[in-house]
Amino acid sequence: MSTLVRKGSLFSQPGRDGKQSILSVNGLSAYYGELQALFDVSFDVNPSEVLAIIGANGAGKSTLLRSITGMMNRGKTAHIDGAISFGGRRLDRLSTEQIVDAGTTMVPEGRMLFPRMSVAENLLVGAHLPKARVKANQKLDEMFTFFPRLAERRNQIVSQMSGGEQQMVAIARALMSEPTLVLFDELSLGLAPIIVEDIYDKVTQINKSGVTCVVVEQDMHRALAVSDHVLVMLEGRIVLEGAPDTLSKDDITNAYFGSHSDGGTQ
Repeated sequence: MSTLVRKGSLFSQPGRDGKQSILSVNGLSAYYGELQALFDVSFDVNPSEVLAIIGANGAGKSTLLRSITGMMNRGKTAHIDGAISFGGRRLDRLSTEQIVDAGTTMVPEGRMLFPRMSVAENLLVGAHLPKARVKANQKLDEMFTFFPRLAERRNQIVSQMSGGEQQMVAIARALMSEPTLVLFDELSLGLAPIIVEDIYDKVTQINKSGVTCVVVEQDMHRALAVSDHVLVMLEGRIVLEGAPDTLSKDDITNAYFGSHSDGGTQ
């Protein structure tokens, strides 16, 4: 059972269906030098929901998450245009550290752990900002309760762990900062189906604790099963959007593979 402690409400922007959105992306375009990767992307994420963003490899999903988390602002050539707001606060010109401090964090594709550090040491990295550092030991205990397997292996070097266990470490590390919004990038990549089932069960528990989740996936069936709302991306654009039970399998498949040009929202 989740023991995650939730913070107060942050959202203040009018969003989808008249609800107040926690994250709002408006007219977002992203560039790597002269190469444009995102084209005028706009959407809202409502509080306490799971938004799934699906699309084939190269659709722009990871670039979208990098834009939200400030990683597109770091280089000399990569940059974004448009507006990203979180709880009414503009994020698109903030550093990644400032964005995490505001309550948004990401579980990156490939996990990006420190392989020569222990489980506990990797988790404490997630609480390195001053606000989280004060409660680091409390959050560490919380994560070990939430992930009993990690409690058993708290002193183990993460490079010696299985892919599924490393994914648990990556998720727990993200939760150490007490986020209001977590972005999950390709959680199922390279994992056995039974492990994927366990990982997504944890995502559901995290969401039920009050955390808003954005799940980026190539596996459309997995994403649709956990989501309240879904966006389909193709070649840097959102081409289909809606609640999973309002979208037909054919529409989603056609949008995913670019088989037709109808049904887009932009």
